[in-house]
Amino acid sequence: MQPSIRTVGVVGTGVIGASWTALFLARGLKVLVSDPAPGAKERLFAYLQESWPMFEGLGLHRDASISNCTFVGESLEDHCGEVDFIQENAPERPDLKRKLLGLLDAKTKKHVVIASSSSGIPSSQFISECKYPERVLIGHPFNPPHLMPLVEVVPHTGTNALTVDVAMSFYKTMGKSPVLVNQECPGFVANRLQAALATEAYSLVKRGIVSAEACDICVTTGVGLRWAFTGPFMTNVLGGGGGENGFRHLLAHLGPAIEGWVKDMKDHAFEFSEENIQKLDNSVHKMLESTDVKEVEHQRDKALIDLINRKKDLGALK
Repeated sequence: MQPSIRTVGVVGTGVIGASWTALFLARGLKVLVSDPAPGAKERLFAYLQESWPMFEGLGLHRDASISNCTFVGESLEDHCGEVDFIQENAPERPDLKRKLLGLLDAKTKKHVVIASSSSGIPSSQFISECKYPERVLIGHPFNPPHLMPLVEVVPHTGTNALTVDVAMSFYKTMGKSPVLVNQECPGFVANRLQAALATEAYSLVKRGIVSAEACDICVTTGVGLRWAFTGPFMTNVLGGGGGENGFRHLLAHLGPAIEGWVKDMKDHAFEFSEENIQKLDNSVHKMLESTDVKEVEHQRDKALIDLINRKKDLGALK
């Protein structure tokens, strides 16, 4: 039987930790939060107040309240016994996470899942000080976690099946679309896919083939718009005429051409030199001359809420 989760411990209140906190509160949970950074408490509650109307657009649990959030100070250590699940959001440093996870593991009831929001470091790299490493895994959200449904659940080789089941079930009850990643790899899945697209975009802009603004338009009005409903595999099924032979037909038809494109990509792979980064930054600055970034963020979040609600209505969220 899976344990009931009513109180969540959140470690770290940066962009990801604050977003997780807001989501857990919106879902009616109690949240105990810690962060050693000066001013962390004030920034967190200012963020919660600012973002709460957004959750009203998505729908609040009947028990949802910002008052269910307690900032416990620099460390969760003295409150670990009160939590039923931990979401860790410390900086991407294995040495820091190793010590932190060791402390959390020592102080938390041994059945409680400890999930790390690590965006690319596998948990096997920071569990050496844990007495119960079998209850540790990655629960990597896509930013911003309070809106984006994806959570990558990545166990290490010693994570037990119950831990995986509890994490998958918990994230589903939070309205997320958790994906089980069968084995560890650097960057996991979504960030690797994103990196592949982004580095090719960087290469195209650096070579002068397209501007940063035009490249973004290619994604937002083309592949990105379509991928919001059908990922690369289903897109190929439909592109190949649909049906059970659609995928194979498309790859057989376009495969030789794609091989040529990929060869050109490899020949012109983007290198992260200062000179190349400067070329990209120059193009980005031209794009920003006529752009209100805050307004873009507001429009994005509003559109995401509308899209997520629409996908829910269509039964298109897994």
